[in-house]
Amino acid sequence: MHPIERLRFVARATGYPADVIVAEAARALASFSDDPHGLVTACRRLVSRQPGSAPLVWLCARVLCASDARKEIRRVLVELDEDTTAATLSHALPDGATVVVLGWPELISEALPRRGDVEVLVIDTLGEGSGLVRRLLEADVDAVDVPLAGLGAAVAEADLVLLEASAVAPAELMAVSGSRAAAAVARHAAIPVWAVAGVGRFLPERMWTPMRAAVLSDDPWDIDDEMIPLDLIDAIVGPAGVQTVAEALRRTDCPVAPELFKGNIL
Repeated sequence: MHPIERLRFVARATGYPADVIVAEAARALASFSDDPHGLVTACRRLVSRQPGSAPLVWLCARVLCASDARKEIRRVLVELDEDTTAATLSHALPDGATVVVLGWPELISEALPRRGDVEVLVIDTLGEGSGLVRRLLEADVDAVDVPLAGLGAAVAEADLVLLEASAVAPAELMAVSGSRAAAAVARHAAIPVWAVAGVGRFLPERMWTPMRAAVLSDDPWDIDDEMIPLDLIDAIVGPAGVQTVAEALRRTDCPVAPELFKGNIL
């Protein structure tokens, strides 16, 4: 694929796993590695067209701040390829647990089929839950399709709530709509909530603030994602295992690239 066409594909892509989009973006950006102005423009375009992608912000910030953009892109691709978050989560799940998930989370859905001893209550957020239920049943995992109206009851019956974080900031994380309600019910019922955050999901405040502003609208109840305070999260699961929130935040490795968000004051 021609570099410009690859860039256009990534800018318009929807419905693809985050790691696929970021890998394609990295390959597209490699073509601009010897053109600093073109590289900045390409990164801005990607981030503006995919405003809710923390991994894209992470990729672009690392490339823009690197002394050798091409080498940094290769490092990013290796880190994405070696992300063990799904395997780590699979091993960490309590034996025989009943877990709640929302929608069709990428990393969580990869981990669950490896554990035939768990029961999964899938909240049908954004109309995606039934598809995940079918996949889990085909993998001999006990799964139940729960309508959104049953979220509170499902959480109250669970042993664990799993929320997949599309971005993690110092005080909050972003996850699919319904996650905040699930976390709040779980906290009231003393049920643990684990956020699952793979490579590239952690952003420092100065990169999170403009990204958050780009995602939120005047009617936050109409968007697909929402913000969940980290004080509702008991642990964060990533390549390093199940960690406290404070421990996991130390994984933040996204540099600050002020030029990435044109028109935003960082």
